[in-house]
Amino acid sequence: MIEWHIQSRAHVCKITGRPFTHGEAYHTVLLDAKTGFERLDLCADAFKNQSAEILARQGLVSHWRGIYEPPPAVAPDAIQKEDAESLLRKLLEQPDERYAGATYILAVMLERKRILRVKAQSRESGRRVFVYEHPRSGDLFTIADPDLQLSQLEHVQRDVSQLLEYGIPGVQPDLLTLNAGFSEEPISHPSGVETPPPETLVSV
Repeated sequence: MIEWHIQSRAHVCKITGRPFTHGEAYHTVLLDAKTGFERLDLCADAFKNQSAEILARQGLVSHWRGIYEPPPAVAPDAIQKEDAESLLRKLLEQPDERYAGATYILAVMLERKRILRVKAQSRESGRRVFVYEHPRSGDLFTIADPDLQLSQLEHVQRDVSQLLEYGIPGVQPDLLTLNAGFSEEPISHPSGVETPPPETLVSV
């Protein structure tokens, strides 16, 4: 099974080594390297010159075009405030199967908020694995679908509520706040399977 993880967008072209500039169009190619997904960020010229070879590579999962934005400066803050996105990042940094349901629901909530977008999916060990992209940062989030059953939803709801309120056990708690305003429509994933609105799964 592919481990949950985050892959950050590169700041230089994988082939030429040239740094990307603000507003520059770039290409991302996602490959299945069997031990996990391999990400290639390429400048337009490198992709144009080698696109046929790159897209013919074995294990191609997906390809898309993005616009490069340099990472924002981190403003100092005496109290680090977090939301569902920050919590999701922390869960992915130290994956724990106990929080598989909570991790997936947080990703769905952020997808509905249009903070994350599904870019690809595959099957590993009989489970769907979604690759989400954060459009602004370019980060990729690899998250497995835990195939939640109705009997598990109450437990997942309790997990998400407690994680948002108290943080992850063993990790220094921060002030957690959850953005409001999620839409009502169900999400259609690339497989055509709809995920119920997260409001039916968790209320905080």
